[in-house]
Amino acid sequence: MHINDFKALIIDMDGVLWRGHTFLPGVTEFFASLRRRSIAFSLATNNSTVTPQNVVERLAQVNVEIRPQEVLTSSQATAAYLRSRFPTGTIIHAVGESAVRDTLTEAGFILIDEPEGTEVVVVGFDRQISWDKLTRAALAVQQGALFVGTNPDMSFPIEQGQAPGNGAFVTVIEVTTGVKPIIIGKPEPRLYELAGEQLGVSSDEILTVGDRLETDILGAQRAGMATVLLLTGVTSQEAAAASEITPTWILDDLPMLTRALEED
Repeated sequence: MHINDFKALIIDMDGVLWRGHTFLPGVTEFFASLRRRSIAFSLATNNSTVTPQNVVERLAQVNVEIRPQEVLTSSQATAAYLRSRFPTGTIIHAVGESAVRDTLTEAGFILIDEPEGTEVVVVGFDRQISWDKLTRAALAVQQGALFVGTNPDMSFPIEQGQAPGNGAFVTVIEVTTGVKPIIIGKPEPRLYELAGEQLGVSSDEILTVGDRLETDILGAQRAGMATVLLLTGVTSQEAAAASEITPTWILDDLPMLTRALEED
């Protein structure tokens, strides 16, 4: 199958569309090409700190118009997973910024700050993380609360390099408690499967785009989807060559992907 034969794309954001606060080259042209060719897409991200409206507003800065329904975050996927298992009113202790907390509240869950009475602990990326926050989450897990991580990314790409990611926080609680978390985001297939359901196409009709082998690419493979690794994020050509995780295609950047999608 050729790279331009797919009906829909699932696209990562950090390391693909931007790095930290800086847009990567070719974003505007890439989305213009998708619209011109009527290719449906979902912007699916492990980042739990953003909302769909945040993404809409950010892309508008480079004259790209998208709809909130074309964005799927790990916070949304976490809320969808918990709705499938727990009733409205379930008590949750959440580590994370406003995006994950608001999403859980809007899904009908009750958030509390103390460990006592907690039925589920959700750990999302938090740039104000502290010993106190990690301790309260760990105590709730030790008291029997279900342990859920929005995503396992150990690092987070910024302009200067790699910063600690949510996986680092999840790991602290796992090591402290001895309890393995349920992971919602990549490399688990749940985020991709939910995006595919929303796109209304089968997994073999979807091309996924990401920059991280152990999450973006592996998660898509577990969901039965073809993959494109872009070398604009955390993965170098050398790391890709040495990895046992093999993408369907490896491309330098977004402009190269745009050209490939437009080939006859």
